[in-house]
Amino acid sequence: MKKKTLLSLLFALPLAAAAQNLQFHYDLGRMMYDDLSTRPRVTTTIDCFKADKWGSTYFFCDLNYMSDGLTDAYWEVSREINFTRNKRFAAHVEYNGGELTGKGGGSYYGNRYQHAVLLGPAWNWASADYSKTFSVQAMYKYYFKNKHRGLHPYNGFQLTEVWGLTFASKLCTFSGFCDLWYDPNVNGKLILLSEPQFWFNLNTIKGLDGFNLSLGSEVEISNNFVFDNEGHNNAFYVIPTIAAKWTF
Repeated sequence: MKKKTLLSLLFALPLAAAAQNLQFHYDLGRMMYDDLSTRPRVTTTIDCFKADKWGSTYFFCDLNYMSDGLTDAYWEVSREINFTRNKRFAAHVEYNGGELTGKGGGSYYGNRYQHAVLLGPAWNWASADYSKTFSVQAMYKYYFKNKHRGLHPYNGFQLTEVWGLTFASKLCTFSGFCDLWYDPNVNGKLILLSEPQFWFNLNTIKGLDGFNLSLGSEVEISNNFVFDNEGHNNAFYVIPTIAAKWTF
C-alpha cells in the first residue's frame, strides 16, 4: 500500500508543478448520508487549462484521503485541436484513469480504476473578456479491461458540458461541468455527474491584491455514480463541500 501511495504522489508532483490552481475540499457526504460513512473526508484537486494557437490542453488530478492517508488518485487529461479560425469547433481526445491504494471508501476498491479513452467533436464559446465561457463535447468512449474488478472492455458515449461565469467585478465565480455517459453496469445504463462550484475571489477585495485565495463550495450532484459502504452505485446523491482554492 505504501508503494502504491508513493507512486500516485510521484505521478501528481509534475502535475502540481504545472497547475493553474490547487483546491482543497472537505466533503460533507459522511454527515449527510449514513450509507456513505466510509467516504473519504478530504480531496485535493490539481487543475490546469492552457490554450495555444492550435487548441488547448486541460488536466486535473483528484487525490482523496481518509484519516490514515491517501485512498486513491484519479486524473483526466485532454487535448483539443481547433477546426476553425474562430476556435469554436475542435477535435477532442481525452484519457481518464487512476490508481486505488486500498479499501477506503467502500468494498468496491481494487487496484485501479477502469481506464478509458474518449474522442469526439467539441464546440467552445467565450465572451470577449472571457468572463463567460461554455463548451460542449460529444464523445465516443472506450473502456479498457480491468481484471482486478472483473470488468470487461466495452464501447460507450459521453456528453460533457463545461461552463464558467465571473461576475460582481470578478469577486464571484460560478463554474463547473456536467457529464452524462453510458455504463452497462448500472441501473438504466446511464451515469450522471455534475459538480458546480461557487467561489469568492479574495484578491478582488481592496488591500488583498495578489492574495489569490478563493473560498467557496463544490456540490457533487450524481446518479449511479457514488459508491456506498456496500460497494453499490445505484442511487442519487447531492454532496456539498467546504472548499478553498489558490490560483497561481
